[in-house]
Amino acid sequence: QVQLVESGGGLVQAGGSLSVSCAASGSIFNIYIRAWYRQAPGKQRELVAVITSSGSTNYADSVKGRFTISRDKNTVYLQMNSLKPEDTAVYYCNAVVRAGSQFWGQGTQVTVSS
Repeated sequence: QVQLVESGGGLVQAGGSLSVSCAASGSIFNIYIRAWYRQAPGKQRELVAVITSSGSTNYADSVKGRFTISRDKNTVYLQMNSLKPEDTAVYYCNAVVRAGSQFWGQGTQVTVSS
């Protein structure tokens, strides 16, 4: 099993920056994809950014050019720049193993004030 532990989150003003991280432990050799999702109150959870085991990345159109996903060993990061109030949400770390199962972090609140 994979365990995901998030760090970061908090309150930031519009136009500011924030970075969140997610450390994976357990059966990390089975991880195929790492990703960040977010969920605003009353809305469905949406995919924000992904990074594969080969290092390929992809982003939602709403964050492309502002957010950067990266990985260092077993820790994945999401660097968020030029933040907007619309980015306010709970951000969740996600890992997909080669068998197809998904694992989730506990989530961390990111609030962007206008």
